[in-house]
Amino acid sequence: MPIDRIILLGFGASYGVALALEVVQLFWPRPVYRLLSIAFGAAGLLGHTLVLALHPLSLSSQYGSMLFLAWVLAVFYLYGAVHYRRLAWGVFVLPIVLALVVLAWLGGPASASEPSWLGSLPALRGEHFWATMHGGLLLLAAVGVCVGFVASVMYLVQAHRLKAKVSPGRGLRLLSLERLEAMNRRAINLAFPLLTAGVLVGLALTFDRPEPFPGWTDPKVVGAVVLWLVFAILLYLRYGFHLRGRRVALLTITAFALLLFTLASAHTSVQGGGQP
Repeated sequence: MPIDRIILLGFGASYGVALALEVVQLFWPRPVYRLLSIAFGAAGLLGHTLVLALHPLSLSSQYGSMLFLAWVLAVFYLYGAVHYRRLAWGVFVLPIVLALVVLAWLGGPASASEPSWLGSLPALRGEHFWATMHGGLLLLAAVGVCVGFVASVMYLVQAHRLKAKVSPGRGLRLLSLERLEAMNRRAINLAFPLLTAGVLVGLALTFDRPEPFPGWTDPKVVGAVVLWLVFAILLYLRYGFHLRGRRVALLTITAFALLLFTLASAHTSVQGGGQP
């Protein structure tokens, strides 16, 4: 087994143990379980960080984009686990981190010929600059989609608990519906302009290619455009028709599913699927 996959398995296992401890904490609340969960999550984040810093990865590859997104969400988990110590934060965030790590594992490592994102920064120019800008904008938008997804799932769970009149002191402890809705709104408002800019840069790069029909059937291109349309509809319904609550949460979850499809898709119009 290649060394990079061994390291991937190692920090993925750390995240898995952290999630298991978070679940145990729900049924048998003990401070030690939460501390151990944070410790394993921090260990996984450390290994994850070393992979991103030392391994040559590209933001526009399946492997690189999913590992970068998983890293940002792991930081989000660790911050929330420390800041909201009494809430079931990791139960909702860590499954997404693990899912992205698994998708990266299944997608396989990036090509060894790809330049390191860190080492190639000083040399970025021309098409390479715009390709990296395209991947970076979509990555930041993806972070917003994932945060909106987490807030939406929490919202639906909390709404169900309130409807079932579950005692606040039993089981999951979550933020209020108002705070979860505000988190979802802020995530969507930040993600949409980033997604729009990323899609426009990607379309410009696609038009710039010499092929007569430059990749319009490419699954990654189709997924990004459909994701933008879902976001545009979501914002229109929210601000045009003042849609709130459960329906907005379900639309955000749909956008997250489209995001996973887009991330897991390769650029079929580009050799190796590494560049947009």
